[in-house]
Amino acid sequence: MTGHDIQESAGDSLYKWSALLVVVIGTFMVMLDSSIVNIAIPKMMNVFGSDLEAVKWILTGYTLTMGAVVPITGFLSDTFGIKKLFIFALGFFTLGSFLCGFAWSTNTMVVFRVIQALGGGAIMPVGMSYIMQIFPINERGKALGFWGIASMAAPAIGPTLGGYIIQYLDWRFIFYVNVPIGVIGVIVASILLRETSVKPYTGNFDFIGFFSSSIGIVSLLYVLGEGNTIDWSKVEFPLLLALGCFSILIFIANELTHPDPLLELRVFKIYNFTLSQIITGVTTLAMMGGMYVLPLFLQNLRGYTAMETGLILFPSAIASGLMMPISGALFDKFGAKVVTVPGLLVVAFATYKMALFNLDTPKATITLIATIRGLGLGFAMMPVNTSGMNAVPRHLFGKATALSTTVRSIMSAIAITFMTTMISNKSSFNYARLTEQITPFNQTAGAITKALQGVYMKSGLSQGDAQGNAFMTLGKIIYGQAYLDAINYTIAITVFAVFVAIVLVLMMRNNQKPKTIEPDKNLAKEAVPDGSEVGVAAVVE
Repeated sequence: MTGHDIQESAGDSLYKWSALLVVVIGTFMVMLDSSIVNIAIPKMMNVFGSDLEAVKWILTGYTLTMGAVVPITGFLSDTFGIKKLFIFALGFFTLGSFLCGFAWSTNTMVVFRVIQALGGGAIMPVGMSYIMQIFPINERGKALGFWGIASMAAPAIGPTLGGYIIQYLDWRFIFYVNVPIGVIGVIVASILLRETSVKPYTGNFDFIGFFSSSIGIVSLLYVLGEGNTIDWSKVEFPLLLALGCFSILIFIANELTHPDPLLELRVFKIYNFTLSQIITGVTTLAMMGGMYVLPLFLQNLRGYTAMETGLILFPSAIASGLMMPISGALFDKFGAKVVTVPGLLVVAFATYKMALFNLDTPKATITLIATIRGLGLGFAMMPVNTSGMNAVPRHLFGKATALSTTVRSIMSAIAITFMTTMISNKSSFNYARLTEQITPFNQTAGAITKALQGVYMKSGLSQGDAQGNAFMTLGKIIYGQAYLDAINYTIAITVFAVFVAIVLVLMMRNNQKPKTIEPDKNLAKEAVPDGSEVGVAAVVE
């Protein structure tokens, strides 16, 4: 069946939405696994007898492999077909999950996680590309909204589910849980999904693009993934950063001159697509205020476990998930600006309120503000991305989704590094500023120290030991306040990022609305001189 047949069959509503469900399940599994494994790291350290430096490769190996796989997915989907690639990716991810459950050492776990990531890295871009293929332009917003539920809900469900499994079941079930779902997904995908058109392989594979992108992305993600723990005195980090940047420059030069590039960078000539990638990068920074910084506040300062933190943030994930298909449907009717700008304003308001959290803020208030923020994110995230993809010619969907996923991966790593650096630097600055005030002339500090000293002396310590413990306790209190102020400051910065995103959204061009006609006519293709095909997504621009 050709790609044209696929588009004409898109009028079958049952097929479209059933296929979407298969894609959503695969995407949900990958996103869930990215967050659920974090909870099991301490358990793996005990079981395998490893230190943190060795066991972190269970996470790092997975991330780096996914980053290396994504750029090649466009070529593979064009050459072998999206259906075959999706089934292969889901099957490989399921096999990797099964093997991870059997891992007997840190090294075997790392190898099995790499196998898992070989499939997981392809599922998201391939799934998104398939949705763009089977849905007409006037339904893509709603379809991608349902697909987006997985990317928003899974990271919040992961810590809660992982905490429950580790507390009440065998920790290996965090991997085994993927196996039955994956097997069913592969079987259903084999029966249900229809193949897309393929391009015959002409032997002109972009080897330079593949190796330069893999080396560049892996090097940059490795360095950025270290966050604020980068020790620049170690020669590996400057070398890897230089190697990564040099490889990316080679990659860019090669892609712009290669007749069949691995990633079609010329797609950046499309105004709405390029602007949507910039907006996604900016909003990723804003998202990290809730996805990365807020859990730090809840666990490191409030003392909640990962599972308790997940339960507090779970309603926000549900709110985002519920709003995404609604925002997609509204986007299909009114366009990106009408939906995204109000959503970003809600995000800005809720993020500002988050920046005011303190150690006495009630748990219910934290949950409420996070949920309001989740509602705003549900409205804001998918319409911009859909608008950008709608501007891409149909024959470039595979490479455009791979490019978009690559940009998001790198921007997420940059955002986390920025957040950790800001928190660490601001904490040190705040701590130095606050400790300067602890002098013999500060009556408040003196009174607190004497009170603490009295408590320790009553517990049986000598006057000298009690005084030392009092100063130590006061130092911890001061550091906690410095850390809290740093978190609030970092979250406040993301409010500025939200307003930058609003300005960029207002700069987007409105897509011409497609006519209300049958899907097969709506998706009629137009021949272009080079023999490729361009769908209505390009025609209506």
